[in-house]
Amino acid sequence: MTEHFVNAVGWSAALALVGAAVACLLLVFTQRWHGRFSLDTVDGAQKFHVQPTSRIGGVGILIGVFVGFLIATEARPLLWPLLVAGIPAFAAGLAEDITKRVGVSARLGATLGSGILICLITGTAIAELHLPLLDSLLTSAWFAIPFTALALAGVANALNIIDGFNGLAGGVAVIVLLAFTTLALMHGDVALAAACVVLAAAMLGFLVLNFPLGRIFLGDGGAYFVGFALAWLAILLVTRHPEISPWAVAAIVAYPVVEMLYSIWRKHRREGHHPSRPDGLHMHMLLHRRVVRKWFPQASRRLQNGLTAPFCWMLALVPAVVAVARPQDTAFLMGSIAAFILLYSAMYARLTQFRWCLRPLTLDRAPRAVG
Repeated sequence: MTEHFVNAVGWSAALALVGAAVACLLLVFTQRWHGRFSLDTVDGAQKFHVQPTSRIGGVGILIGVFVGFLIATEARPLLWPLLVAGIPAFAAGLAEDITKRVGVSARLGATLGSGILICLITGTAIAELHLPLLDSLLTSAWFAIPFTALALAGVANALNIIDGFNGLAGGVAVIVLLAFTTLALMHGDVALAAACVVLAAAMLGFLVLNFPLGRIFLGDGGAYFVGFALAWLAILLVTRHPEISPWAVAAIVAYPVVEMLYSIWRKHRREGHHPSRPDGLHMHMLLHRRVVRKWFPQASRRLQNGLTAPFCWMLALVPAVVAVARPQDTAFLMGSIAAFILLYSAMYARLTQFRWCLRPLTLDRAPRAVG
């Protein structure tokens, strides 16, 4: 099976990587022509880069995936619905990247639309979660399709939330995709593994320009499309192989999802703060201020930006490894997710309150962006 997999994915992955890297390189070199639309400024609570940077890297990723799709014989039946249905989510995000005027509700609606569209195209939706009440509701398409669309939109927005430093979201996406690839191969699913590798290769092509110095950013368009793709591949993995617990794929995407849910809860409990309002209190921002800038004080601000991502990759890697090790043990996986939430909460509390940080940080005041 290994030789079959290599033959099935080798050239398609290589071309996806090269296609994405070349497309991103061209976008960087031509930004003097499109920069007035595509450049991300350095002003704002969530801006940590030191100079205006193109935020349309999602275009390069989409090109890379499409190039891989053209020759990925095994993966093509799985990739074309993803490419077609992902257009609304990608387009809404790209429109925000270019105009800076597309509201959160419109972007959420577009990702929900992508979710509904892919369910209708493929006839596939979440069927069970090993929770009796929800499982009984999921037997109805009228509930399963909107629920699946909400899950897809949730992961897409979660990846967008963690896209705060060079290489962070892209690296997390690669970790997730490699975990999915491993599970697919463990169950003999070459087609799904090939689809995951093509997307991972396109992400690596983007990371050539994004990490560690941030020559181009993922942008909302890239984050929504990649997050949507991760969620859909997770659903395919479970529906094609019911012996894999849905909580295995939930554990694999635990870091961005927990970050999103914690952020919503944190902002909601602060009077007058809407969950969509940007602030400087995400985990990756605290790690940057409280760990990276302390441990690497001599590094340039641009390099400090890139050095933040590996700390967050570890947060993604731990639950992913656990899920791959025991993908069928629902009780163990639920406990592992609960343990990860406790670990996340403890890290967050320590970063905001204790003395090994540079200085105490309260939830009532956001840190100043270094960019």
